Amino acid sequence: MSYAYLFKYIIIGDTGVGKSCLLLQFTDKRFQPVHDLTIGVEFGARMITIDNKPIKLQIWDTAGQESFRSITRSYYRGAAGALLVYDITRRETFNHLASWLEDARQHANANMTVMLIGNKCDLAHRRAVSTEEGEQFAKENGLVFMEASAKTAQNVEEAFINTAGTIYKKIQDGVFDVSNESYGIKVGYGGNSGPSGGRDGAPAQGGACCS
Repeated sequence: MSYAYLFKYIIIGDTGVGKSCLLLQFTDKRFQPVHDLTIGVEFGARMITIDNKPIKLQIWDTAGQESFRSITRSYYRGAAGALLVYDITRRETFNHLASWLEDARQHANANMTVMLIGNKCDLAHRRAVSTEEGEQFAKENGLVFMEASAKTAQNVEEAFINTAGTIYKKIQDGVFDVSNESYGIKVGYGGNSGPSGGRDGAPAQGGACCS
């Protein structure tokens, strides 16, 4: 199935917040409660439709460990969208958001769309970060905000698709020069780009036990 556009995404955030689980839920509609830490970068892809146009999302899931930060930084370049993820049950992952965002702003293009995700909202009884705090951080930093659960799939589709919708609107508004692929956007062609809703590349190996 051909696509009108291809958008490159990067998923960033501390280790164990559920980045790989979010990707797996979005691309494969399944949840894997325990898996190995992501080493370096994993990859997933899926077709979606926006404004009746097929759009392919190419998603890079990065390792959260400090030792992989230099590898992660190289993937910011050429990303049209980023999902910045924290774990609502672990305050330190929220406290580290400013550092991740600074990294993203330093290494990515200025028009990259960043969606802030408070993951594991199914564990509300263990909540350490309020929804209001997430909203406030997003507002102060010009991010789109959503709480989600990779375990129950709540808001997972919406997170990826809303980010794509924002990127698509920027294309319509002329913010991006789509002929310049360094913005993480590729104009489609008539070739075969995989079945709708399918996935390319190796299966993503997940971050530590996450929900």
